[in-house]
Amino acid sequence: MPTVFTQNGFRFFFYSNEGYPREPIHIHVRKGGAEAKIWLYPKPSIARNSGFDGKTLRFLLNLTQEKSDEITYVWHSYFG
Repeated sequence: MPTVFTQNGFRFFFYSNEGYPREPIHIHVRKGGAEAKIWLYPKPSIARNSGFDGKTLRFLLNLTQEKSDEITYVWHSYFG
């Protein structure tokens, strides 16, 4: 599970096996027992949530938007 970055205790990562065919670019976020999956395009949106409240999800969406270039770069660097 390559970690792209961490911030405020949130770990932003993707799984090394993202399915076949590979799913579109997305990021997983985990903190404590909660985890969310966020699609990056066409704009960040929640694909799945387990345990984060609405305020936290809004924060995560905004942060994902801010870091979308970095996430995309790491994704393509890893998966080719």
